Amino acid sequence: MTDLWVSLSVLGAAVLLSEATRRTAARLSPAAYWLYLLEAASTFQLCCCTHELKLLGETARLELPVSLAITYTMTVIHLVTFAGATCNPSGVLESVCRGTSSVRAAVLLIACQFAAAVAAQFFAASVWSLSLSDIHTRHQRFGFRCFDPLGGTVLEAAAVELAGAFTVQTAAMHVHKVDEKLRVHLIAAVITALVYTGAGVSGAVFNPVLAFSIQFPCSGHTYLEYCFVYWLGPVLGMASCILLFEKIVPFLSGKSSIRLDVQKQKTQ
Repeated sequence: MTDLWVSLSVLGAAVLLSEATRRTAARLSPAAYWLYLLEAASTFQLCCCTHELKLLGETARLELPVSLAITYTMTVIHLVTFAGATCNPSGVLESVCRGTSSVRAAVLLIACQFAAAVAAQFFAASVWSLSLSDIHTRHQRFGFRCFDPLGGTVLEAAAVELAGAFTVQTAAMHVHKVDEKLRVHLIAAVITALVYTGAGVSGAVFNPVLAFSIQFPCSGHTYLEYCFVYWLGPVLGMASCILLFEKIVPFLSGKSSIRLDVQKQKTQ
């Protein structure tokens, strides 16, 4: 139980540090740089918290309801505090495809995300080196190494990442249909369910920059295999979701409408 409380304290510290950075940047930084600082601070928060949650889940052997409750709660906190930051290269690429962001701005945003992901690795290692709990001490004894995160084949893991990204994107595209007060909780519930379902196969990350921070340092597979699973999978999942709901479904709906109009004309 002590390990759990220590990890929760680390999560709280990461959130408070990131929130302080966001608020300070909002007051002091020029408006042109605010978006990039927001993205960096929020990505740093996501990666730091996930590092601690991953270690806690792998070593503390928490009961399933406790694990799911923590995952759900932290997801809600992230969604509430991110203030519009995507913390995901897939989201940035989506904005470029929609024409709401320039290529230059997208490159800078993604660079900020990856810089924050690396900073989160150093932050996590620094916290663990303090040996605040038994799981931190054991992790330090093994040199902060992590091992093969894939519980299935590379293709199976990539399929899980693709399906997870597709599902999250689907929820994000349709969440506006739900009451505003429930939107955050709906997304959090979807992500929690996906983590529960896919964690044993791929780790259920669905985010290229987050995977770069927490999964890429792990042994077991090559860098290219991790790129295939954690980069190509989520990007294809996001892209296929947009293609389905914004191109294919409207096209088929329009085609169906035309057929109905033709049938009506024939009956008349």
